[in-house]
Amino acid sequence: MSWNTQNQPQWGHPPVQPPTPPKTGPGWARKRVVVPSAFGLFFIGVITGSAGSSGVETASSAGPGPKATVTVTAEPKQADKSDDKPAEPKEKAKPSAEDSGEEAPVPNFAGMGLQSAQDAAQAKGFYGLSSHDSLGRGRLQALDRDWKVCSQNIKAGKTVATESKLDFGAVKLEEDCSVNDEGPLEAGGSKMPNLAGKSVKAARGALDSGVSVTVTDAAEDRMVLVESNWKVCTQTPSPGTELKGQPAEITAVKFEEDCP
Repeated sequence: MSWNTQNQPQWGHPPVQPPTPPKTGPGWARKRVVVPSAFGLFFIGVITGSAGSSGVETASSAGPGPKATVTVTAEPKQADKSDDKPAEPKEKAKPSAEDSGEEAPVPNFAGMGLQSAQDAAQAKGFYGLSSHDSLGRGRLQALDRDWKVCSQNIKAGKTVATESKLDFGAVKLEEDCSVNDEGPLEAGGSKMPNLAGKSVKAARGALDSGVSVTVTDAAEDRMVLVESNWKVCTQTPSPGTELKGQPAEITAVKFEEDCP
């Protein structure tokens, strides 16, 4: 049995597929994506800018239609104007006539405040400076402006090398200078030194660090705290005794007091 109707199956023949309509109508129109010119130029500019080592790059838009060409020119780097100027040489400090030589006369520092004396010595080219308690009490010159100069180790007016060390004997501003400068108490070595009248601090420094020292108040039952303010009244062992590790005993009073 067969049908004569168009596109209907017949006996012994495969079914006939309907023809595919041509893609030419409005519904089948191919759509083209148009990149806006401003976006395209920006995209091309980014590519050419990132690769711009030669200074000029050319890129064209892909796809059908007229090709757009963009040329980007890299601006030359401006030279740093500061590099054009030569560096000005720094002017070196000129030494004074007094401290440029190897020798200089030593000024008279007696009666000057310790700080002023040190400043004057440095102005003359002397930089090796030290000071000590002229009363032999072993006090430190913590604040130089509170001390005055009584003596100096190099006589005033003598011309010496500026590398020489200057040492000042000083007392506090309210104190009087002693006739004889009493420097630090020298250690007695293997024998007990004479500690009478010396500060407890100086006495302790004159003994070997391994010697055990006991200090008591000779007048009252007070604690001896600031040893530079106390003077020795008695000592054991006696001066000149050979030291063989035995302990030392000291009695003392304050400097403004008399020993009992």
